[in-house]
Amino acid sequence: MIETGAQPQGGKKVFVKTYGCQMNVYDSQRMTDALAADGYSATERMEEADLVLLNTCHIREKAAEKVYSELGRIREVKREREQAGGEMMIGIAGCVAQAEGREIIRRAPVVDLVIGPQTYHRLPQALRKVRAGEKVVETDYAVEDKFEHLPQPRRAEIARRGVTAFLSVQEGCDKFCTFCVVPYTRGSEVSRPVAQIVAEAERLAAAGVREITLLGQNVNAWHGEGPDGAEWGLGRLLFRLAEIPGVARLRYTTSHPRDMDDQLIAAHRDLAALMPYLHLPVQSGSDRILKAMNRRHKAADYFALIERIRSARPDIAMSGDFIVGFPGETDADFEATLDLVRAVRYAQAFSFKYSPRPGTPGAEMKGHLPEAVKDERLQRLQALLAEHQHDFTQSRAGMRFDVLIEKPGRRPGQKAGRSPWLQPVIVDETAGEIGDIVPVRIARVENSTLFGETA
Repeated sequence: MIETGAQPQGGKKVFVKTYGCQMNVYDSQRMTDALAADGYSATERMEEADLVLLNTCHIREKAAEKVYSELGRIREVKREREQAGGEMMIGIAGCVAQAEGREIIRRAPVVDLVIGPQTYHRLPQALRKVRAGEKVVETDYAVEDKFEHLPQPRRAEIARRGVTAFLSVQEGCDKFCTFCVVPYTRGSEVSRPVAQIVAEAERLAAAGVREITLLGQNVNAWHGEGPDGAEWGLGRLLFRLAEIPGVARLRYTTSHPRDMDDQLIAAHRDLAALMPYLHLPVQSGSDRILKAMNRRHKAADYFALIERIRSARPDIAMSGDFIVGFPGETDADFEATLDLVRAVRYAQAFSFKYSPRPGTPGAEMKGHLPEAVKDERLQRLQALLAEHQHDFTQSRAGMRFDVLIEKPGRRPGQKAGRSPWLQPVIVDETAGEIGDIVPVRIARVENSTLFGETA
């Protein structure tokens, strides 16, 4: 969970709490931008907020219950604020809002507004209805393009957020994996046009952003309209963004193995700005489970794809997602997942126990496993992933590479940045200014952090 905001300068104040993925972080920033045009400034203190927004995620287990629990705490803050003569509106945004809709207001009458991820450009209008005494639920998928209707952030606000930035280029998913709620909460795949993406990237670069991460629920399925009317793929878009002055680094997440085309793999080979780090979820190493998950690829397809990517970019680091204990998973299925992990050797990975999501096919399947079995398998998998991550991090010792300095370090005399493989790197504060890309040699490694000396 991420709480976003800056010290406000009078007027109405909004407190935003963000749960979950990077797309939610981006969405929270854009909601804040929309509210700024309506006279709101962000605050980091809920107690002084005229509006509290929870931007929710539905991926994790019991996500909705965690939101209701948080609302219990907010209700007390609201009561105290009203007793002191203030007011506080409460809104639920994001994927739990989309999934639960009016049920949220029924269960938690303290909530004034429920708004889905496709309609947050309507936030100022919805709040005007709330002030007029309505309880508002905005979860219909918008016909209009929300990105065209959102106010652009001020240059100073972009600069305040730092030298790295997220940029959503694609939303929704058409894959319908049987464990996943995204197609139901985010809708079908929609790709933003090239001109819109380039214009946003140019605004980011003009405000000092050096690294842009392109976001999408299935980002490598992006197929936006180009300026010539032709359809572009993600590889071509990355080359275009690399031409923008000031943009030195590009990344993208999250990808699906079925959408890694030749042009995108070529971008990893030929585009220096595209960092050698790829998050490519596989979920399982068992063909039987992959079929049950509706992943529409086999383990051998994934291995062949990894080989092609590594042939194009030998220094690339792989990241992945895994679900253990999917309905019907046998010991042999789980061992196949361990075998895949041993073969690929991920530099980073995210792993979870399967938990059913209401409305998904997986929730209705037979063969749900006991929690104890899922726990034991997850521990074994995470131990193996941790071993490989440790080995990868240790292998950076003594290496020389460029580091983007992002912020002051936690300790006096330090600055902090990221390696090309997304690892935190600590350097001396004299190494350069925030936004500089400096050559370093990694002198030592402590846990997952690299300590560099100017090369």
